Amino acid sequence: MTKSPPGNLDDLRKEITRSYENLSPRLKQVAGYLIDNPNDVALETLSVIAGRCDVQPSTIVRFAKVFGYRGASDMQRLFRDEILNSAPSPSYSERIRQFRDRADETDWLSPHNVLHDFVESNIIALEHLRDVARSEDLEQSVELMHKAETVYLAGVRRAFPVAAYLAYSLSHVEKRAFLLDGVAGMTSEQSWMLGPGDVVIAVSFRPYADDTAAVAARAKANGASLIAISDSRLSPISRDAAVCFEIKDAEVRQFRSLTASMCIAQTLVISYAYRYGNGQEKVEGKKK
Repeated sequence: MTKSPPGNLDDLRKEITRSYENLSPRLKQVAGYLIDNPNDVALETLSVIAGRCDVQPSTIVRFAKVFGYRGASDMQRLFRDEILNSAPSPSYSERIRQFRDRADETDWLSPHNVLHDFVESNIIALEHLRDVARSEDLEQSVELMHKAETVYLAGVRRAFPVAAYLAYSLSHVEKRAFLLDGVAGMTSEQSWMLGPGDVVIAVSFRPYADDTAAVAARAKANGASLIAISDSRLSPISRDAAVCFEIKDAEVRQFRSLTASMCIAQTLVISYAYRYGNGQEKVEGKKK
């Protein structure tokens, strides 16, 4: 797919995202794991990575060669270089494994233990967000929102509160915003007017919502800019996004939180408000 291998991890991520739909199912498994767990790829052995991808080690070698590397170790070197050039911290998946190992399962359904699990898991999710959120992505998102004629917000099911918060908060800083709520199944009708001067902020997590993916596709087709808030750079809303915030929200006993997603949403709105809006009091909802 490439004449020469990507020379840094950012370029490899972009190439994986661009080529994802053309990969075989097994190579897609590898791609998803590499994108979502970069620290594990840097630090674990090939056999461990293969086990977590549920593929053979030879599949990872084949994946590396598809992207122009001589072998898996050459590709892993990019992941190791990123760790060496940044502050060391355990990967999100490793933090979750450590938390589960030390969790007390005694009286595990008591309200106090449930609270403890949610608090600890959300702390892990927020620390991960702090470590991986890039300054340039935040800056670009705020600038895109500022230059947009209208900011369209798309998110259904579990993602709906994040989209609704963004619509509510942007209205309080007098930014033209429209929530694509899909009432009566009219998401397509609501989004037909998207144009090159607009921005879509799409929010979707596994299992990804078809309606939100359709809005993201329309944004691309109509020339609108797209900001994605999702759990993977390979999600249907992320692959064509100008900016993608990869969120690892806490999951406690099969119940998912929105703490990290809401944190990104608040960051974007408040950063926009202080730079271009009309004051903090409107962000906090004092203008009723």
